Amino acid sequence: MKKNLSLRPLYKKEWGCLCLSFVLFLSSISFVSCSEGNFDYDHPDVELFVKQLKQGDFEVLSADGEPPMPKFTMEDIGRLLDYADDLSVIPSFPLAPVSYSAGGKLRLGECLLWTVETLRLGHIASMGCKMVHVGAENYEGIYFLSDEEVQDAVARYRHWWENRKYPRTVWTIDPCWNEPLCGSGYMWW
Repeated sequence: MKKNLSLRPLYKKEWGCLCLSFVLFLSSISFVSCSEGNFDYDHPDVELFVKQLKQGDFEVLSADGEPPMPKFTMEDIGRLLDYADDLSVIPSFPLAPVSYSAGGKLRLGECLLWTVETLRLGHIASMGCKMVHVGAENYEGIYFLSDEEVQDAVARYRHWWENRKYPRTVWTIDPCWNEPLCGSGYMWW
């Protein structure tokens, strides 16, 4: 009987340690899962990308000094276009260094359209994520689009994306079938 009594306090102590370990484990899991600072460039999340751009938390320069661009795919275009109406001014954007020095503000939606255009072309769309008017002599602010014109470009990209669901056939008469800015008066520099 005395042996049973001497083991009981040890059992309570182990149970307490086990409970404490479990609580610490759960709190560490919740801390890690709530952390959104880790952005996966190889498998990017559009929502996190947009959130970090708006908050100014997106790391524009990598460790080697090169501006990284997330590896979005054609499947991400629809989600990128979902945010293209947002013309919030953002502090920076990857792979668009000329946009910063050319003047004007970086608008989230316009930069997302630049990302879509880059995906559409299969290479970097232009020197920066600002569209200009056709016939622009250079990349100066006087040639940049107004907010209303960017919204028009967003509508044109959405129309292009919706029409891509249907294959081009010999009966397709739309000359702008695969050119979102066709006939708009806008272009990427």
